[in-house]
Amino acid sequence: MASIRDLKKNVNDVLGNIIDAVYIVEATSGNKVSKEGEKIIDDAIGTFDELITKINQKKVENRKAHLKEVRDDLEKKATALVEKVNALGE
Repeated sequence: MASIRDLKKNVNDVLGNIIDAVYIVEATSGNKVSKEGEKIIDDAIGTFDELITKINQKKVENRKAHLKEVRDDLEKKATALVEKVNALGE
């Protein structure tokens, strides 16, 4: 089941990069810690927990379709978080 391992790694990498981006934006703007940045980080961690829980679900009717749905959720939620990070830097 290498694809499940790859999906978990992808979730971790994408959301980890978003958290890193928040820290970079705050550091370059002179804003060490902002409430907006903390909210984005909390959302990223919550999204990580949610997606990993979905990946680990064993009793699903169609495993392949279920994992595709998880990938789609990751893409949508990551895009929304990136937009928030971009707004943070403005």
